[in-house]
Amino acid sequence: MTWRCGSFEFDERMPIIMGILNVTPDSFSDGGQHADVESALAHARLMLAQGAHIIDVGGESTRPGSKSVTPEEELARVIDVVKALAAEKACVSIDTRHALVAQAAVEAGAAIINDISGFRDSAMVQVARDCDAGLVVMHMKGEPATMQDDTTYIDVVSDVRDYLRDRAAELEAAGIAHDRICIDPGPGFGKTPSQTLELVRNYHEFARLGYPVMCAVSRKSFIGWAYRIDEAQERDSASATEALMACELGATVVRTHNVEATAKAVENLRPLVVISLGCNIALVANEGEEQEGKIAMLNQAITELCSLPDSQIVDISSFYASEPAYYEDQDEFVNAIVLIRCGVPPKELLQYLHAIENSLGRVRTIANGPRTCDLDIVDYQMYVVQNDILTLPHPRALERDFVVKPLAELRPNFVFADDKTLADADVKYGKATRIR
Repeated sequence: MTWRCGSFEFDERMPIIMGILNVTPDSFSDGGQHADVESALAHARLMLAQGAHIIDVGGESTRPGSKSVTPEEELARVIDVVKALAAEKACVSIDTRHALVAQAAVEAGAAIINDISGFRDSAMVQVARDCDAGLVVMHMKGEPATMQDDTTYIDVVSDVRDYLRDRAAELEAAGIAHDRICIDPGPGFGKTPSQTLELVRNYHEFARLGYPVMCAVSRKSFIGWAYRIDEAQERDSASATEALMACELGATVVRTHNVEATAKAVENLRPLVVISLGCNIALVANEGEEQEGKIAMLNQAITELCSLPDSQIVDISSFYASEPAYYEDQDEFVNAIVLIRCGVPPKELLQYLHAIENSLGRVRTIANGPRTCDLDIVDYQMYVVQNDILTLPHPRALERDFVVKPLAELRPNFVFADDKTLADADVKYGKATRIR
């Protein structure tokens, strides 16, 4: 999917780095360092040279307990910087919760509005509606001055996810295009360190919503808590490590103070691989337990996938019952999709998958026939190949309901390595129904 921000378009399959430029006297880690226009521009140019795709300009500190400034004062701090960077063809984001500032910044050339209050202000929604800027919708309880007063959640991940889902839907209902919206779970904003850690270990839950997901963890207090680093400016290495982990889980935009360290870290991002699992033979003790036995077989295969070298499971779909495809004279299947990050080359990965199939009793006597376990590489990002051993993306993926439905559950706007999308699906076989 593409994140559209004014005249800029960003491919979400690769990390998008947003460099932080605070032109404030009191931000938590760099307040006062870039408060004048020339030093701000010099730092922005450095970040662009180091690999930043976006410069996020902020004129109001929103650290916990911070005091608000008037929109007029905030605007005076940021507007000349925004104008100058836009004139240099940089993609500029304005970090503000004030409609007056957002409007002026967009008119000055800003291509993104980054609103920590999640566009709760109807005036801010109107600004967004009247322009074509990209939007960052963040979750925060209350205001910066009060957000740590109430950190109560039923379940922090599902509560924040559902809030962002609903806010994004409201923006779309107001006439804002889906592909302009990015969501940010708001690490540290109205969350304890342990709650924030739980959020950032579950970025895949936010990726399921089908929007670009921002990782904004740079120098945050939860990193100090988790890594035992008291000084904010000493948290850059840990922040870069967290950024890489977030990208592996599905974050696509990384907001950072230290662009150089972050860019170097995300170079280690492993390709995303889509693996389809299927089973329609299961050894069960009692008649009528066939479906449970098939699910148990797939769970065993997933357990084996955990042992793949240089790989990590990112997300697992629900289980789906599906009609047989191609060879119809057989029992129904149970299917699922597993997403992994993998450093093993495709042909070698295929050998590992065949070994797992064999260990689970796979017999290959009838093409598309009954099987205890079938593991297919549906897509391996960055690889488009066709040879006697392997074709990627899988040539039949988009005609199979038992692939399309579970993949859409995990990544609604998935883009294959050959640039086809789930919207290109022409389902003909294997009608699938979610069962668990």
